[in-house]
Amino acid sequence: MKKESSSTAKKTGSNQSSDSDKESSTASQSQKPSETEKDGPLFKFFTDSLKDIYFAEKHILEALPKMQKAATTSELQEAFEDHYLQTQKQVSRLEKVFKLIGEEAEGKKCEAIIGIVKEGETCIKDTEEGSMTRDAGLIIAAQKVEHYEIASYGGLAALAETLGLYDASDLLHTTLEEEEQTDIDLTDIAENFINFAAKQDDEDDDDYDDEDYEDEDYDEDDGYENHGYNRGRTSYH
Repeated sequence: MKKESSSTAKKTGSNQSSDSDKESSTASQSQKPSETEKDGPLFKFFTDSLKDIYFAEKHILEALPKMQKAATTSELQEAFEDHYLQTQKQVSRLEKVFKLIGEEAEGKKCEAIIGIVKEGETCIKDTEEGSMTRDAGLIIAAQKVEHYEIASYGGLAALAETLGLYDASDLLHTTLEEEEQTDIDLTDIAENFINFAAKQDDEDDDDYDDEDYEDEDYDEDDGYENHGYNRGRTSYH
């Protein structure tokens, strides 16, 4: 049997490598939609939805530092900080998706996320600073954001796959998995201690409201107002 020369083997290997590179390049190019495909209603809807979540992520970046500052416990503060850093990466990932499909990365005003973020701001206004009830409310507000993102990224990843934009779909799936994990993490924080501590806040309030004071502490002119009955607050850090 005639042995193949080393130069021939190298040439063959080089050709195979070249063919592989060409296939990879062709596959990558084939994922970019043609101008005809871009005119289709499904692609337009996909692009508009990308712009929607791009706006949403940037709006969330503005809201997270406020939520972190308002949080009572260090655990929730750290969770918001981690999510802020993660969201920055998700914005960059979306910009890669825009590039893959040959579109400019730009946002489209998302009324849904604006409304959800406003609910979080209302929670801060309506709850006592330093209370566990505030943290319980902030977790619910944050999870509403997560659920919106989960729905958005899940739908976008599926649409990208339907349109043959497989690289874009993979990127969107990565973010989807991150959002799902963040939602789980927030649930763990709530169920492990914050919700129970918030209930204790309520019980402390009930005890305080029902407490009887001795007559020697009461003044007929100003009642109890000037006697300094302020409860201390327990730290959960």
